[in-house]
Amino acid sequence: MDYLNKNVAQNLRSLRKSKQMSLDDVAHETGLSKSMLGQIERGEANPTLGTIEKIVSGMRVTFLDLIGAPKDSSCIIRGNSLTPIKEEPQVYSSKVYFPYEQGRNFEIYDITVEPGKTYRCASHGEHTMEYLLVVSGELLLEVREETYCLSAGDAIRFNTDCSHACHCKGTKQLHLFSVFQWT
Repeated sequence: MDYLNKNVAQNLRSLRKSKQMSLDDVAHETGLSKSMLGQIERGEANPTLGTIEKIVSGMRVTFLDLIGAPKDSSCIIRGNSLTPIKEEPQVYSSKVYFPYEQGRNFEIYDITVEPGKTYRCASHGEHTMEYLLVVSGELLLEVREETYCLSAGDAIRFNTDCSHACHCKGTKQLHLFSVFQWT
C-alpha cells in the first residue's frame, strides 16, 4: 500500500471515530457501500478521486483531512517503490520521498544524473533553500556565477531563487539527495 492509500485508510478510520460514526453511518452519508469503506480503512482498496470526493462531502471534512499525513505518525517510504516524477532517460531521474504537504515546509528528493550529463532547475522562487548531499559520484554545481565541486559525502546549502544546474563529472553516475525548503 503506498503512503497515500495508507493516509486515507488511517484518516478515514480516525475521522469516523472522532465523529462517532459507524461504517453504516458513513455509507449512508457518502452513498458508498459499507464493504468498500471497510476495504479502504484496511488499506485493501485504492480509492478513486470520485470515491475520495464522496467521502469528503459525506463526512464534511476537507480533502487534506482525508489524504494528508496523519499527525505524529511514522511513514516508511521504500525507495524501490518510487517512480520518477521528472526524468529524461539516459540523462537524469528525480524521485520524491516526501512531497509538499500543508504544515511541512520541505520536500526530499532522490536525484541521479548520468556521467557527462546535466540536471537543470529553474528558480524555485523567493524564500527558498536547497540542501544537496552527494551520495556517490562527483557534482559540479552552478549557482549564479559560482561553481562548486562536491564528492561523495559532501553537502551544500544554497538559495534557489535563481536557476541552477547539477553536472555529473567523471565516469560514474551522480547520486544525490536534495532537501528543498521554503524559508
